[in-house]
Amino acid sequence: MGELTIDNIAISTKGLTKHFGKIIAVNNLNIEIDYGKTYALLGPNGAGKTTTVRMLNSIISPTSGTALVGGYDIISQSIEVKKICGFLPESPGLYQKLTPREFLEFIGELYSLPKELIITRIDELLEIFDLEGRENDLLEGFSRGMKQKVCLCAALIQDPKIIFLDEPTSNLDPAATRMVKDLISELTRKADKTIFICTHLLDTAEELCDRIGIIDKGTLKVEGTPRKIIDSVNAQDLEDAYLKIMGVTKIEDLLAWREELPEKAKEKKKRKGRKKK
Repeated sequence: MGELTIDNIAISTKGLTKHFGKIIAVNNLNIEIDYGKTYALLGPNGAGKTTTVRMLNSIISPTSGTALVGGYDIISQSIEVKKICGFLPESPGLYQKLTPREFLEFIGELYSLPKELIITRIDELLEIFDLEGRENDLLEGFSRGMKQKVCLCAALIQDPKIIFLDEPTSNLDPAATRMVKDLISELTRKADKTIFICTHLLDTAEELCDRIGIIDKGTLKVEGTPRKIIDSVNAQDLEDAYLKIMGVTKIEDLLAWREELPEKAKEKKKRKGRKKK
């Protein structure tokens, strides 16, 4: 296997593969993402998006292949990888008997941040995510959307270079979704963060991302800018391109059975008649 190079590359994978028994979750993934860019991995449930992110965060080890994240090897330098990355999982865990402030203090201490810096960042994040006034309430009384906001704060508290967001707008209302989208744009444009998003929301990917990869059954089917992907299949927009690339039938085709049913019924009767003879 050849050496991976870093240069201006924030994330680089080479033959990244993960098997769970006989199931191939991710198959020979090769991608490169520049620093300061936003990248989306699109695909249906079970496509391999979350497995990819878990490998890139050194949470699980690949079956074969490797990757560099921030210049660190995900296998041999896993601690360094975790120090420079922020990760929001799709189904984050929270300590329900803690308050947002207590939970964020705990996360900050895990990263060995100075106490004063933890307090300052918590105050800033609570303001950004409109959680002021609720910072001392127990998390068990929060809605799913409010808990998602707290988890986003946790992913950002150590000011990571590279941020992984697995379905970042999950469970959020329209106003909160807009706020998260704006935050992602600000992080890349003003703070020069590199953001890797896993999502099945095409509008989010098209609006926010510099490059998009479409993955299905563990295999990367296509990659490029949103416009390049759209043009590659002569599509009208990203949704149309995605449907074509994934081979998904449009609703009018799915409903065509209503017109075909009478003809199929007649043919079935004819076949039965011939068999009786």
